[in-house]
Amino acid sequence: MKKILFLFSISMIVNCFCSNAQKLKPGFDKKEYIELLKLTAKHTNPDFFKDIPAPDNFNMQYRSPITGLDNAWELWTDKKGTAAISVRGTTAKPVSWLANFYAAMVPAQGAIKLSSTSTFQYRLADHPAATVHAGWLLALASMAPDIVQHIDSCYKTGIKNIYLVGHSQGGGITYLLTAYLYQLQKQNLLPSDIRFKTYCSAGPKPGNLFFAYDYEAMTQEGWAFNVVNTSDWVPEVPLSVQTSGDFNEINPFRDVKKAINKLGFPKNIALRYVYNRMDKPSRRAQRNYQKYLGNMMSKMVHKNLKESEKPTFSNSSNYVRTGHYIVLVGDEAYFKKYSDDKMKIFQHHMPNVYYYLAMSYLK
Repeated sequence: MKKILFLFSISMIVNCFCSNAQKLKPGFDKKEYIELLKLTAKHTNPDFFKDIPAPDNFNMQYRSPITGLDNAWELWTDKKGTAAISVRGTTAKPVSWLANFYAAMVPAQGAIKLSSTSTFQYRLADHPAATVHAGWLLALASMAPDIVQHIDSCYKTGIKNIYLVGHSQGGGITYLLTAYLYQLQKQNLLPSDIRFKTYCSAGPKPGNLFFAYDYEAMTQEGWAFNVVNTSDWVPEVPLSVQTSGDFNEINPFRDVKKAINKLGFPKNIALRYVYNRMDKPSRRAQRNYQKYLGNMMSKMVHKNLKESEKPTFSNSSNYVRTGHYIVLVGDEAYFKKYSDDKMKIFQHHMPNVYYYLAMSYLK
């Protein structure tokens, strides 16, 4: 019954304004970002961000139930037959922060078992070495079926233009959601004439270099952006650990030990010592990354999602910045308003700061 009412309400909106329907255009648009920031900022804590105006053109049509690790999303539509999917960012609940700290990497293709009756099959990249953040993938897994169902409902009413947006953790998840939806289109599991346009805001690093390559290839014609404040530390995380195993298959490190052995004594001894001193610390750091932010965190996840199963972690923690960045740079006036206060670690991160910067400095 709820689905029928939802379809009816969306259909009425689209039918009333179908003559105004416009196709999304590639390229960053300041007005688009500010409008989407307005609607996604209200999602996490509307009272805290009450100084940010309500969206000018969008109205909320659906708010999802809480799933996964305190995850949620909203569907908004405007009068021109365009939809926006807003992914909620980190909340004050510890379980929401658990999603961030569950930072070991998993393959960008595979399956996650959420419960005895629910397994999320996913493909986020074509490259076999692509890996992504485990916690945000789990968050996506908990929401994806509901999101896809509503996209399908929107499509049946004529909506083919959809924005994807999220701030902070919401931005990290939106990276993965974007890749997931593009891959569904490649597999003919979503209509190919749906146009997605992504605005991550203060988004952290979602995966490794090979995921970034795939993501950027899918969206490189101007269909995805990450807006960042240069004074904000969140886009700089998770911490990255690059090892000699994080390169393409053809690389100078692959047979370096054999090459060193051929040098003969005593050069081989000296170079082997130097190489090991450089190579082993990063590999040890990566193993610790997986131990503490993977295996240990998975036990805490299991306490909250008792039927979920630990995924197989990848031997990579090479997080990189991904996609096209729109950079917000504060000036003297900005720092008078938002000073570098070491006691306020989110001073430069909150949506109201991004709203101020976008309104003041973006052209």
